[in-house]
Amino acid sequence: MMVAAVSVGAEAQLYRGYETPSYEVTVKKGDFERRSYAPQVVAEVYVQGDREEAVSRGFRVLADYIFGGNVDEAKVAMTTPVSQQAADDDDAGLWVVRFGMPRGYTLENLPKPQSAAIRLTETPAEDQLVVQFTGRWSEAQLTQKELELRAFAAAHGLDASGAPRFYFYDGPFTLPWTRRNEVALVLN
Repeated sequence: MMVAAVSVGAEAQLYRGYETPSYEVTVKKGDFERRSYAPQVVAEVYVQGDREEAVSRGFRVLADYIFGGNVDEAKVAMTTPVSQQAADDDDAGLWVVRFGMPRGYTLENLPKPQSAAIRLTETPAEDQLVVQFTGRWSEAQLTQKELELRAFAAAHGLDASGAPRFYFYDGPFTLPWTRRNEVALVLN
């Protein structure tokens, strides 16, 4: 494997002008990257439905929060990606949709949500195996990328467990061939 010297540390990394989570690429092989993510403060909501419906509804609830739909009526800068993950293996239609909060925010200084559905929390530091692709995502494509990740992990002796995470970086009006999407697995 080739070790990459890419580091995304204390300075904000940007994607098309939007802040992204801090991570360091520790290994890169072909389309696959092993990333070490720093802890991140996030706003999340649990949404019932199929994947596409859930990410859309979750996005709207979280967008309302950051656009001033909070107790302080304060605006919080948009970040990317929007993250989606199955919430529970026992309930196939329950999803967690997350927005990362910009650096500088803590659980103590974020505006309080008006909606009881929104939970503010901090993700732990973790390693993830990630594959990136362009275009409009589909169920078949997300499933295929998950299978590729699991096969890569098994072939390289990596312990990847849990539900995959789906990262969507671009809005619906972005030209398909310029869109950035990712599928990730948390490594143990």
